[in-house]
Amino acid sequence: MSDYLPTRPLPLSTPSLPVLVNNGKQKNKKAILLFMGLLVLGCVFTGSRLFADVQHTGLTESHNLLLLLPAIALFVALGFEFINGFHDTANAVATVIYTGSLPPTVAVVWSSAFNFLGVLASSGAVAFGIISLLPVELTLQAGSSNSFAMIYALLFSAIIWNLGTWWLGLPASSSHTLIGSIIGVGVANALLHGRSAASGVNWAQALNIGYSLILSPIVGFVCAALLLMLLKRLVKKPQLYRAPERKGAPPLWIRGLMVLTCTGVSFAHGSNDGQKGMGLIMLILVATLPVTYSLNRSLPASTTSQLVTLAETSKAQLLQQFPEENVQPPREVLATYLRDGQRTSKVIPALAQIEGMMAATLHQYGSLSDIPAAKISRVHNDLYLAAETIKRLEADKTLMLSAATQQSLHQLQQHIDAATQFIPSWVKIAVALALGLGTLVGWRRIVTTLGEKIGKSHLNYAQGVSAELVTMGTIGAADAFGLPVSTTHVLSSGIAGAMAANRSGLQSGTLSNMILAWVLTLPAAALISAGLYWIFITL
Repeated sequence: MSDYLPTRPLPLSTPSLPVLVNNGKQKNKKAILLFMGLLVLGCVFTGSRLFADVQHTGLTESHNLLLLLPAIALFVALGFEFINGFHDTANAVATVIYTGSLPPTVAVVWSSAFNFLGVLASSGAVAFGIISLLPVELTLQAGSSNSFAMIYALLFSAIIWNLGTWWLGLPASSSHTLIGSIIGVGVANALLHGRSAASGVNWAQALNIGYSLILSPIVGFVCAALLLMLLKRLVKKPQLYRAPERKGAPPLWIRGLMVLTCTGVSFAHGSNDGQKGMGLIMLILVATLPVTYSLNRSLPASTTSQLVTLAETSKAQLLQQFPEENVQPPREVLATYLRDGQRTSKVIPALAQIEGMMAATLHQYGSLSDIPAAKISRVHNDLYLAAETIKRLEADKTLMLSAATQQSLHQLQQHIDAATQFIPSWVKIAVALALGLGTLVGWRRIVTTLGEKIGKSHLNYAQGVSAELVTMGTIGAADAFGLPVSTTHVLSSGIAGAMAANRSGLQSGTLSNMILAWVLTLPAAALISAGLYWIFITL
């Protein structure tokens, strides 16, 4: 094994490699102008699309002032994604820059392009999985002062923590930050209304997300270590196991490997991490502009007709198996069930009633685009209550439903999701642009940490390839299951695993700081967002 260790590792006191833009002294004026141009273009594009969507719903000019608060929240959310570029997207280019496989400017532009494509190719499952963490009453109170307080509290909390850890050069997780912020506002909302903290968050979904966030770094560490050992057995190329030279680029075949893995991580990062930004923006849009963004008005009338048929069929099946008189009020029954998780005898009849009301309203107007603005929030809330109740019932192993009823409910839930869970193309474009621009600005601090401060010797090519291949696979698998993972934690853990497998040694100081940031991020973000929510709600 020692035959493949670097023959002359660079001393850790050596400044970062020359590819890091000559220690930051060179400035490319054209690149700065391009950056500013893209920034302005992105702001104009986002603002114009937001205004066009609102105008399309028929709001009059007297309502234009109401766009100010959601517009500010939207641009703050894009600022979070911009900062996410400092933290997470920088990881995708860390190894390709550090090893000299690509110049920084080329690398970040290349990575930004594949982040962009990854965002556009994403399904949206991760985005709405994160939104589902919120307590039911905050979702049902779209457009209220509580909604604005919630949005601004979690936004500012996420930005404060992300900026702080970035300034310290710590690869902290934007995923942990965002999820912690959402949990914080949910718990604070419950406590302020005299309920237990347990009722403030969808803890079943939080546990699913928590498992993915905890297990993914472990997978990164172990799999990267195993992959490096496998490479050493199969690929007998000494150059692959040496640290980057101070001058010149690596051999072409090594450069190809590094660029390939950078491309894969960038695409996977966009498809998973970009969805967190999309989910945050859709949360803002639905909470602050429910008339415009609560329902997918682009769905054809035929889809609405199918939804009506499924709702009527499901209602009849439920009442046949669980006959009971009308439950009043059915919406409160379902909201209490979703908040507390305790199924009573009234839940099934209440669901049947909500399905009946949904079917009647949708049948009356024929398509989602024809529903009057005054009724949109009520229709959205009924659809949301029905879909979330069905999901909760499907997970209830004590509930015995016929196979036909289960199938009807599942199909109904899928049609409701199509009507309520959508992401406009301009949101995807705006998020992709924010991620890419953030990468252009803030990559240097994270690249140096990953390349020089995890192991006691500098990162070599094989270690970089192993860590990035594992990161790409882990993120891709999580995306398929609709679960968020942290690019930061998976890649940094992968590098640590590769360093350990290579017997390169690990720097305990850096690792302890990374672990500390990992452990503290979620509770710290939750505390900050809870405090901000309390301040905003009491103003």
